[in-house]
Amino acid sequence: MARKRQVPDAGQLVVLDHDSRVLRGNPLRDPHVRCVTAWLPPAYDGVERFPVLFSLAGFIGTGPAQLNWKPFSENLPERLARLVHTGAMPPVIVVFPDCYTALGGNQYVNSSAVGRYADYLVKELVPFVDRELRTLPSRDHRGLFGKSSGGYGAMVHAMRYPGTWGAAANHSGDAYFDFLHRSDWPNTLDELAKYRRPRLRAGAYDARRRAGAPGLDLGHDDGRVRRFLKSVWARPKLGGAESMALMNVAMAATYDPHPRAPLGFRLPMNLETGEFIPANWRRWLANDPINLVARHAPALRSLRALYLDCGWRDQFHIHYGSRILSRRLAAARVPHRYEEFDDNHSGIDYRLDISLPYLARALSTR
Repeated sequence: MARKRQVPDAGQLVVLDHDSRVLRGNPLRDPHVRCVTAWLPPAYDGVERFPVLFSLAGFIGTGPAQLNWKPFSENLPERLARLVHTGAMPPVIVVFPDCYTALGGNQYVNSSAVGRYADYLVKELVPFVDRELRTLPSRDHRGLFGKSSGGYGAMVHAMRYPGTWGAAANHSGDAYFDFLHRSDWPNTLDELAKYRRPRLRAGAYDARRRAGAPGLDLGHDDGRVRRFLKSVWARPKLGGAESMALMNVAMAATYDPHPRAPLGFRLPMNLETGEFIPANWRRWLANDPINLVARHAPALRSLRALYLDCGWRDQFHIHYGSRILSRRLAAARVPHRYEEFDDNHSGIDYRLDISLPYLARALSTR
C-alpha cells in the first residue's frame, strides 16, 4: 500500500514500500526493503496515464534526499511543479528509487560485490511502479536521468536496457576513467596507507618484500581496505579525503568484483607501490561509457531522446570525458543533444530546467 502525503499546489508525493527479492542477501547486507518515492503531477486523477521518469541519485546521495527543502533553490518536486505549471514541460510521474549502499552510493549496475542494482531497477522497480501507479507502461514512455554517478547510471542503462528505457539525460556523468578515476588513486593510496599494518617506520624499506607480499600484484587487499571500511562505518562524519577514498573503493567493488579476492573485489593497483595492474584496469575501462558506444550504438539510436551536459569547470574533469562521449556518439550516428556551461560539478540542478522538458516532451508523444 502507498502512504500518501499531499503537498499543496505541487502535486502529490507517494511513498511505496517495496520488498526486493533481488537485493535480499546482498553482499554488503544493505536493506532489501526500500521506500520508493514518486511525484505525481497535479493532473494525476487515477484515470489518465502519464509517462514516467526515474531519478538516479549521485554518489553519497539518495533518492529520498532529493525531496528535502533546499535553501536559495528548489527541491526536485518544487522544480517539477513549476515546470509543469508554467507549461515548460508536459506532466509526468517521477520516481526516486533508494539505491544507497554501505559503500556510499551506486553506479546502478550488477556487481557480485555490491548487489544487483541494474536488475533491481529493470526487473523489479519498473514493473512494480507500473503496477502501483498509472504510468504509460512502455519503454517509449519511460526514461531516466541523473547527475554524476546518476548520470553514469542513466547513460549505461540507456545502452544496456533499450527494452526498458526510451530516453535518458546524463548530467556530468562519469566518463573517461583514465582522467576521472586513475588520476585520483594516488590520493586514495595515501588515505588507505593510514590503515597499513605494520605501520611505516623511518629507515630502511625492503621494497621487494613489501611490494611483493602475497596478493598485492593481483590487486588484493592486504587488510588496509578492510580496516578503512570498518573505520568509516564506525564514525559519524567523513572528511573530503575519506569520502573520495570511499568512492574509489566503491568503484573497484563495482567494476572489478572477484569472488575469490578479499572483500569480493580487486583493486586496480598494487597497494604498496601504486603500480597499475593492466588486467584489472581493463575491467574498469570495459565499463567506461566512452568505450561502450560502438557496441551499443543500435540501442542508443533507438532512443526517443538522449541529453548530455557538463560544466567546463568540472573539478573532476568530466567535461573531457563528456566531449569524447559526444564525439563517439556522433561517429556512431546516435542522435543526441550535448551542451556545456560555465560551472563546475556542484549545485547544477538548474540544468534540469533544460533536460526534464526535453525528455518529457519526447516521452509524451503517442
